[in-house]
Parts: sequence; structure tokens; C-alpha cells
Amino acid sequence: MLHVVLFQPEIPHNTGAIGRLCLATGARLHLIKPLGFSLDDRQLKRAGLDYWQEVDVRVWDTWDDLRSDAPEDAAFYFIECQGEKKHWDADLTSREVYLVFGPETRGIPPSVIEKEHCLRIPMRGTRSLNLATAAGIVMYEALRQRRQTGITP
Repeated sequence: MLHVVLFQPEIPHNTGAIGRLCLATGARLHLIKPLGFSLDDRQLKRAGLDYWQEVDVRVWDTWDDLRSDAPEDAAFYFIECQGEKKHWDADLTSREVYLVFGPETRGIPPSVIEKEHCLRIPMRGTRSLNLATAAGIVMYEALRQRRQTGITP
């Protein structure tokens, strides 16, 4: 299964848009507290449209809570601008893949990132992408790889 983890997301419409992406791709969305908004936020629901109630979403109090619940053989990838490996060069075909994205204004804290599993989306002319855009890019690369290896999304 493909998992998208938003570590302490701050902007509700990004989370709503990523929720829609998760629904469209069959991925599970994980939100790590604290959240910068309420799950009842109208901007969140507006971005998620009427699909939000169908999104497979789990909310975690801490990063450690999620990690302890994940399967032992799960592959975690941290999407950050400083990653040395490009997202398309990573093997995203493990049975359980977790794509971790940080808060919009701060990124993933160093205490959470595993440097050897840190990926970046190549870009020029800008220092970052919108969180929902970045999530979509990496999610669909994972689906492309999984399809090529016979793993159905």
C-alpha cells in the first residue's frame, strides 16, 4: 500500500488537495499532530470537495506513534529539497511505502529525517513547490513504478 504522511501540516487546503490525491490513487493519508487547522475546517473540506469523508485518513499524536504502528519492513522516504537522491531514482515498489512530507514553512525536522532515505524533486528557478504539487509528483512516480513491476495501485 502507498501511504502519504503529512508531518504537522499547516495549510488546510494543501491537506484537502492531498486527501483527494490519496483517494484517487488508493493511498492512505496519515496526519501527524499538531495540525495547523481543525479537521472540521471549511477550507480543508472545500479543497477535498465532497470526497473528504471517503479519504482513508489516520491522525497520529506523534511521529513515534506512526512509526511503531507501521510494518517492520515498511519503506519510509522523506521528501525534502536537500535530498541527494532524485525521487525517480528511489525504489518505490516495496509492499508498504510511506512518503513523508513536512510542514509547509519548516520542512521535516532533522530529528525525523533518515538522510539515506531523503529524496528530492529536481527543480530550478524556485526553492520549493506547493506541498500538494510535490505530493502528486512523487505519488504518481510511485504508482508508475509499481505498475511497471506488476504491483497494482
